[in-house]
Amino acid sequence: MKLQYKFVRKYILFAVMALLYVLPLTIKAQQISPKYETRAVWVTTLNGLDWPKKTAGSPSGILRQKTEFCELLDKLKNGGVNTVILQTRVRATTIYPSQYEPWDVALTKQTGKNPGYDPLRFAIEECHKRGMELHAWVVTIPIGKWNSHGCKELRKKKPNLVIRIGDEGYMNPTKEETGTYIARICSEIVNNYDVDGIHLDYIRYPETWKQKINGVQGRANITKIVGKINKAVKQNKPWVKLTCAPIGKHDDLRRYSSRGWNARSRVCQDAQEWLRTGLMDGLYPMMYFQGNNFFPFALDWIENSYGKPVISGLGIYFMRDKNWSLDVIKRQMEVCRLYGLGHAYFRSEFFTDNLKGIYDFASSNFDVNPALPNPMVWQTKAAPSSPRNLVVNRYAGATNLSWEDAKDNSGGNYLLYNIYASDKYPVDIEDARNFVATHVRGKNFTIRHKQYFNKDLHYAVTAINRFGIEGKPSVAPADIISEQRIKPAPSIRLPQLPNNLDAQFFVIETAEGTIIDTQPYNSAINIQSLPTGMYIIRTLGKKAVMHRIGWLKVSQDKNKQKSAELKMIWRK
Repeated sequence: MKLQYKFVRKYILFAVMALLYVLPLTIKAQQISPKYETRAVWVTTLNGLDWPKKTAGSPSGILRQKTEFCELLDKLKNGGVNTVILQTRVRATTIYPSQYEPWDVALTKQTGKNPGYDPLRFAIEECHKRGMELHAWVVTIPIGKWNSHGCKELRKKKPNLVIRIGDEGYMNPTKEETGTYIARICSEIVNNYDVDGIHLDYIRYPETWKQKINGVQGRANITKIVGKINKAVKQNKPWVKLTCAPIGKHDDLRRYSSRGWNARSRVCQDAQEWLRTGLMDGLYPMMYFQGNNFFPFALDWIENSYGKPVISGLGIYFMRDKNWSLDVIKRQMEVCRLYGLGHAYFRSEFFTDNLKGIYDFASSNFDVNPALPNPMVWQTKAAPSSPRNLVVNRYAGATNLSWEDAKDNSGGNYLLYNIYASDKYPVDIEDARNFVATHVRGKNFTIRHKQYFNKDLHYAVTAINRFGIEGKPSVAPADIISEQRIKPAPSIRLPQLPNNLDAQFFVIETAEGTIIDTQPYNSAINIQSLPTGMYIIRTLGKKAVMHRIGWLKVSQDKNKQKSAELKMIWRK
């Protein structure tokens, strides 16, 4: 019965997807924006395709290269991206000082030259400043042109691990030591850097492999490599996510052919099995297709995800190379969100260059609300405690939040903090629209009033551990609200305020911001002297700091008798 239900459900979902494919987009993305959704981008360092385009090697060059990366991150952050996948092992070359492989040429435009700083360490620090995760992208099997620097160096050291196919060099997936060698590189990255993930690329047999592959043995060979990498990554830092980018179609489906191009049968990537057995923490299938080559396979990925995140790789470059319309990508993003898949752009340049409006769509519509990367609930359920003693200080143009440490219960190396704000109390931390900042480091945060200006907001702060598990919120004390409705009367007095509130005077201000009266706080407000309308009530203290504490509405009846409605709000 369960099996029958599964197939019926699948066919219904196929039909829904077909409708979504042919009908105009009607989903309101902003309304269903989830709190947890991995939104990633691949930043390609090969040949400086995405970064770096500036050359390091000198102090001025280093500064230009760093500035270029920071500007890129700022734009990605504004576009809703929360996960940066930075190409770290390129083609048997690296963008960090490795004991195993030489420097990549893209950094200095000179083979094997030290750029004069550590690009990977810098990139991690800058991502973390912005509340973004950085995953080190490791290209595994391909090692570049046969006579390229990285390939030649690896051939000298490990000649038995290198094979030649055409003009390209590859690590031999049939050799036991191949997995050991790649695992050492991943271990080097994880142990020396505060990365949030290791992302494996091309963890498969080359499609140009001339030898006949026994599928069972081929998959076993690749899985052994994955197993060694998993052990190297997890043994000291279990919170580091291990993911990979398989071919976008896992295998043939019952109703849809993969057209000879799939992960499991063609190139021996048993990616769904890696999720099931815990070798992978998530997948980024390269779903660079459209129509029935995308939607049924997207559903297959999520139905066989075993509770792990699947982030659909979007081939946005096809809007250039094959003249896809933006609607093709928008429709894919809508369907992915509908079924709980994240999205990852290939590649960064096409996204930040706003190819056919993709950046505008993401930044101002689809991903306008922030989201957290998917938590690793399969690794731990241990949530941190709430931050202690949340204090909210309000100033003209800014609000400062400070708190004391929460307690980590997961064994991670440190905690991060999420900040929420809402005009409703208590703050709903499940509503992504209430995010102010994510993955904040430290115990102090200042909100510059832009979209929050002139709002008396409630705030909440949560701790989040390295596994992405969030604790319960610490909420600022509730507001005290006083409401008075005054029938025709000459004046009205403001209620008594707490002693700790510096309120020597009250200020009456029009809705447009014009101050029309200032009086000692214990004075009465002459209603009859005020024109009808809405007014803002503020306190004015010894240090000339003003706080909005209420609203006053003055109305007039047909007999020209004035009455008032007063709503006061302040914090305990």
